Amino acid sequence: MRTPRLLALVAAAAATVPLAACGDSGDGDGAATGASDKITVDASDTECKVASSESAAGTVTFTIANKGAKVTEFYVYAPGDRVMGEVENIAPGLSRDLIVELTAGTYETACKPGMIGKGIRNGFKVSGSAAALTEDAKLGQATTDYQRYVKSQTGALIEKTTEFVNAIKAGDAEKAKALFPVARTYWERIEPVAEIFGDLDPQIDGREGDQEPGQEFTGFHKLEKDLWVTKDISKSGPMADRLLTDVQKIVDEANKATLSPVQLANGAKELLDEVATGKITGEEDRYSHTDLWDFAANVEGSQAAIAALRPALEEKDAALVKTLDERFASTEAALEKHRSGDGWKLHNELSQADLKVLSDEINALAEPISKVAGLVAGK
Repeated sequence: MRTPRLLALVAAAAATVPLAACGDSGDGDGAATGASDKITVDASDTECKVASSESAAGTVTFTIANKGAKVTEFYVYAPGDRVMGEVENIAPGLSRDLIVELTAGTYETACKPGMIGKGIRNGFKVSGSAAALTEDAKLGQATTDYQRYVKSQTGALIEKTTEFVNAIKAGDAEKAKALFPVARTYWERIEPVAEIFGDLDPQIDGREGDQEPGQEFTGFHKLEKDLWVTKDISKSGPMADRLLTDVQKIVDEANKATLSPVQLANGAKELLDEVATGKITGEEDRYSHTDLWDFAANVEGSQAAIAALRPALEEKDAALVKTLDERFASTEAALEKHRSGDGWKLHNELSQADLKVLSDEINALAEPISKVAGLVAGK
C-alpha cells in the first residue's frame, strides 16, 4: 500500500505525458533555469523554497535537500492534484533527486514535512514544447507492452476481488481468508499504476492509522481486520461492496491511462520500495501476516516493467541489464526458500535472519534499478 510514508507513483495520461524518476542526489546544489538543469528545493519543517517557479517543457530535475528535523517528501502536482512525480522518505540532512517530464501548463510543487497533509505548496509553470520520450520506437513499444500486462492483471484483480467480496457477503470467513492474499497479488503487481489515481489507493489499500483526519478506514485491510482480529464479518458486506466498487473504478482508470517509459522505470523501483518499507517489516498485512504474497507480487510487477523496457535498456546499457537479470534471479531464489504449497509462509513464521536475507536481496536489486529511470530519461 502506498501510505503517506511510502512512495507514490507519478501520474500520467496521454494528455499530460508525465514522467518522473528519483534517486539519491550526489549534491544539493543545482541551477534552476530550465529542463536540463537541476532546480534546487530547500525543504524545512516550515518552508519549501523552490529555486525556480518555471521551466521549459521536457524532463525537469528537482534536487530536494531536507534541512528540517522531520522526514519529508516532495510532490509535483498537475491540476486536480494528479501526482506528476514524487519522492519521499527524505531524512533530515539528506538530498534526493526527482526527475519529471512536463508538458506546457501550470503545476504545483509541495513539500510535506512529516509526510502528512496537503503540504507546503508553490506554483510552477512550464512553457514551450519538447519531444516526448515515447517518440523513441523502443520506448514507445515498451509502454504498449506494459499496458498489455496491466490489462491482464486488472482482469484477474476484478475476478479475484469479486470472489473475495462474495465470500465475505456469504459469511464464509475461511474462504475469504484464503482469497485475501490471492486477490491482493494482482493489486500488488500493478500498484504503482493504481496509485496514479490519488484517493482511490488509500480507500482500497490504506492501513489502519494511515488515514488523514476525517478519512475512514476502508478497503482490503479493514476487511482483513474483520477476518483475523474482530473475527466477525456479519456486518462487513457493505464494506466489501465498497471495496469492489473502488477496485472497479481504479481498473477502469488504469486501463484508459497511457503510460510513459519513465513511469515503467519508476514503478519498477517503487515496487521494491514497497517491499522494503512495508512487506519486510510485516506492517502491510499486520493481521493476516500474508506479507510474502505481496512481496512476491511486488517483485514480479517490478520485473514485468523492466522486461517491457528491456530492448531499450539493452541498447543503452547492456551491462546494467545483465546485472538486473542476476539480481532478480538471486531475489527469486531467496524468496523461493519460503514457499508453502501454492503460496508462501506467513511473515511471523520467518526468523529475523530470514528477513535480513530478504531485505539484503531487495536492497541489492533496488540499487541497479534506481539507475533505469535516469537512463530512460537520458539523464
